[in-house]
Amino acid sequence: MVTVDDVRQFTRTLPRSTEHLIRDRIKFRVGQIVYVAFSRDETLMGFGFPKEERAALVAAEPDKFLMPRESDLRFNWVVVRLAAIDAAEMRELVLEAWRMCVPKKVRLEHQRRVAGAP
Repeated sequence: MVTVDDVRQFTRTLPRSTEHLIRDRIKFRVGQIVYVAFSRDETLMGFGFPKEERAALVAAEPDKFLMPRESDLRFNWVVVRLAAIDAAEMRELVLEAWRMCVPKKVRLEHQRRVAGAP
């Protein structure tokens, strides 16, 4: 099972990512934009995701993904059960959420750095 510490460790590798405790919930932001947030019991992780695609994602794997609460439906957001994903899938979900928030220049520089390009 993926934990908050696993996510924390991965987000430390992402430029401009910061961790915050807001109303007893751990959230990761780029500037003022939250791209990952945990439920208070740390069993669910909300993350940035295109709202046009989330219904299909939830329908495809309802045991893994959930729609956000009604008040968050207006945002690009979806929720995953941490017990249902492994570390590799967590990294993929978090990375894509982060990419939605950072400027293109930062995203491309990170991509080059990870690929080992000069």
